[in-house]
Amino acid sequence: MHELATYIKLFFPVAEDELAAIAGQFRPLEFAKGDYFLKQGRYCDRLAFITSGLIRLYREVDGKEVTQWISSKGYFVTDLASFVFQTPGRWNIQALTDCTLYSIDRTAYQNLNQTIPKWQELDKLFVAKCFVMLEERIFSHLHMTAEERYHRLLADSPELFNQVPLQYLASMIGMTPETLSRLRSKQLKG
Repeated sequence: MHELATYIKLFFPVAEDELAAIAGQFRPLEFAKGDYFLKQGRYCDRLAFITSGLIRLYREVDGKEVTQWISSKGYFVTDLASFVFQTPGRWNIQALTDCTLYSIDRTAYQNLNQTIPKWQELDKLFVAKCFVMLEERIFSHLHMTAEERYHRLLADSPELFNQVPLQYLASMIGMTPETLSRLRSKQLKG
């Protein structure tokens, strides 16, 4: 729980008593490798903070898995549209490794409005941070080459290359596994 409280405090202006009230609504949750946090088409009724492990968000399109993101320690995970708007989930969210998380259900999340005076402001900041991350990803796909996206991922998250199948990483950064293998070989030779 300490990691969750540290994260909240780092990114959101919140008093200690409010921090305790927010963190107190999260419950420990564990997933074994291969378990699903959510399956596409089901409703997502929770948001979780990852304290250990890796979780992949992906969707099946035309019989092929397309990886949207791989979340690791220090990230939140949910199907945001399903969680907020109560629509069927668009993503499969699956543990790539054994994972430990802290989870809050949708009702408890919404009820924080009644106990935390500035919850609406904090919630708006959280969604804005998610949106900014999405904007950065879109922009990188629009203006960076495949090689530049590979180097950025390698610089930002080198641990993924030792723990995640390359086809998932290739899909996440918008290239074929063959292109990723070629870029890795080029880097190792150079």
